[in-house]
Amino acid sequence: MIKATAPHIEIGIQETVPAIHYLVAMPQPETHLFEVTLELTNHSSQILDLKMPVWTPGSYLVREYAKNLQDFAAFAGDKPLNWRKISKNHWQVNTSGVSQLSVRYRIFANELSVRTNHLDKTHAYFNGAALFFRLPTWESLPIQITVVPPQPDWRVTTSLPTVGGQSHTFCAGDFDTLVDSPFEIGNHQSYYFEVLDKPHELAIWGEGNLPSERVITDIKKIIQVEAEMFGGLPYDRYIFLLHLFAQAYGGLEHKNCCSLIYQRFGFRNQENYERFVQLVAHEFFHLWNVKRIRPKGLEVFDYEQENYTPSLWFCEGTTSYYDLLIPLRAGIYDAKSYLNHLSKEITRFLTTPGRKVQTLAESSFDAWIKLYRPDANSSNSQMSYYLKGEMVSLLLDLLIRARHGNKRSLDDVMLQMWRKFGEPELGYTPEQLQEVVESVAGVDLSNFFESYINSTDELPFNHYFQPFGLHLVAEREEAPYLGIKVKTEHGREVIKSVEVGSPAQLAGIDPGDELLAIGGVRLTASQLNERLQDYQPQDSIEVTVFHQDELRTHSVTLGTPRPGKFEILPVANPDSLQTENGAGWLGVPIVNLG
Repeated sequence: MIKATAPHIEIGIQETVPAIHYLVAMPQPETHLFEVTLELTNHSSQILDLKMPVWTPGSYLVREYAKNLQDFAAFAGDKPLNWRKISKNHWQVNTSGVSQLSVRYRIFANELSVRTNHLDKTHAYFNGAALFFRLPTWESLPIQITVVPPQPDWRVTTSLPTVGGQSHTFCAGDFDTLVDSPFEIGNHQSYYFEVLDKPHELAIWGEGNLPSERVITDIKKIIQVEAEMFGGLPYDRYIFLLHLFAQAYGGLEHKNCCSLIYQRFGFRNQENYERFVQLVAHEFFHLWNVKRIRPKGLEVFDYEQENYTPSLWFCEGTTSYYDLLIPLRAGIYDAKSYLNHLSKEITRFLTTPGRKVQTLAESSFDAWIKLYRPDANSSNSQMSYYLKGEMVSLLLDLLIRARHGNKRSLDDVMLQMWRKFGEPELGYTPEQLQEVVESVAGVDLSNFFESYINSTDELPFNHYFQPFGLHLVAEREEAPYLGIKVKTEHGREVIKSVEVGSPAQLAGIDPGDELLAIGGVRLTASQLNERLQDYQPQDSIEVTVFHQDELRTHSVTLGTPRPGKFEILPVANPDSLQTENGAGWLGVPIVNLG
C-alpha cells in the first residue's frame, strides 16, 4: 500500500482528509477485465460515497460507464464491509470506525475507442472516467495510480508525472486531471522528439503502413504553426497516443495529450494521409480551444449528467475550420488541396437538409441527445455543430480579413479568447464570445449571430468569397432526383435515409426498406445513380422494395436534378484587391489556383 501525506482543509475545524490510491491490474488480459483496487487511508467518515462518471469531457453523450463494472466489494483489512447501491452509478460503503479500507471491482474493457477502455493480450488502454470512481467532496485531492502490467516487458505511457522510487506509479493532482490523462500499456512503439524546446512523444499501438518519419515531421510543423498562433505551448510535455485499427477514425483531446484512432493502412493514399494530418491538427488545437478556452457550461465538469452549452459550435466547429487551414500554413499541402478539402466540407453542408431545421445553437445544446445518436431521419432534422460551426467560422474569418485587409483575422479572436478566458481558465458565455468577435471585427455582428447561429438562414458563401476573388460553383447531378441513399449490407441493398420532401418520401418509401428493382429490373447501390440517368425529370418509375419483409412497388415521379457537388474556384478576372486578399488568406496569388 502506498501512503501519502494527507492534506488538511478548514471546515469549521481542521479535518484530516483521505489519501487516495488506485491499483490497476490486468492479470488475464484476454478476459478483457481490469482489476481495480481503491485504497483509502486516513478515512474518517461513517459513509463512503463512490460515483462512476456517466460521460467524459470532449465526448458529449451519457455513456453509462458503470454498465461495465462488476464484482464490487469493500474491505477493512480482510473484513468485508457492508455496502449498497444507491443508483445506476452510485455505491455507498458503511465505513463507521474504519480509517483504512479498500474497494475492489472489475471493469470489462473490450471497446476500442478514444473515449472507452480496451484490454486484450496485445495492450491495455483506459480513460479515467471509464475506470475510476469519483469521491464526492474529495475531487480536489491528489490521486496516485499504480499500474501492474501482466507482462514484465509491458511499459506504461501517460501524461501524468511519475512518483519517484515507485514502479509504474503516477500522480494526478485532482480527479479532473485523472479523467484527462488516458493510459496506454503494452509494447507500443514510441518516438520522442522536441519542438520549441519541449519534449513530445508519439506512441503507436497496432500495425499498419504509417510512415513514421514523415508523420513526425508533419506533426512538428503543426505544433509550430499552432504555437505561433497562441504565443507558445502551455504544457511541459505532450503525448500523441495513436491506435491503428481496421477502418476506425476519431480523436479525443486532453490538456497534455490526445488519443487518436485511425485506419491502419490509411496512410499511402495522399487524401487519406491528409485526413490523418487534419485529425492531428484538430485534436492538438483543442489543447487551447475547449481544454483551456471553455464555455461557461463546461467550466466545471459535472460527471453525473449532461453539461449544456450553446457554444459547442465554437469549440468544435472553429477547431474544424482550423484543422483544414493549419496543414496549409504548415506547408503540408498547398492552397489547391486546401480549397478542395474545403469544397468537400461545403458540399456536405449544402447537401444536408437538416441545416434548414436545426439552428447552430440548438445543435450545440442538443449534442447529448442527437449528434452522437444518429438515426434514419437525422440528416433531415439535424445539423452538425462541427460542420456548420466550421462554415460559420469560415465566414467570420473572411469577414474580418476583408474589413481589415488581412491585418486581422479569426486568429486574433482565438488569441483574445486565449488571453481572456484560456490562460486564467474562466468559462465564457455566448455573449462574451460574441463581444470578442465583434471587438476584432470592429463591427456589430448581432445580425450575423442571429441569422447564422440562432436561426436557419442560408449561409451566403459567395458574398464572403467575392472579396477574395473566389466563388462557389454548384455542379448539378446528371440523374433526376429520387432522394434516397442506399448501402449494400450483407448482400442486401438497404435504404439508409430518405430525404424529406423528396419524390421517394412522397411515394411512401422508408428508411430500412430493401431496394430490389427500378422498372422491374434488379439493381445494386452502386448502380443506382447510373440507372436513374436513363430517365428524365417528371418521369414516373416503379421502385420495388421489401418493406418489413412485404414486397411493395411504389410509383415515383422523379424530380429535377439537384446539385451534388460544390467547388470553390477563382473568379475569371480578379481585381487587385481580390488578388491581394486571396493571397493574404491562402498564401498564394489566386491566379495560381486556376
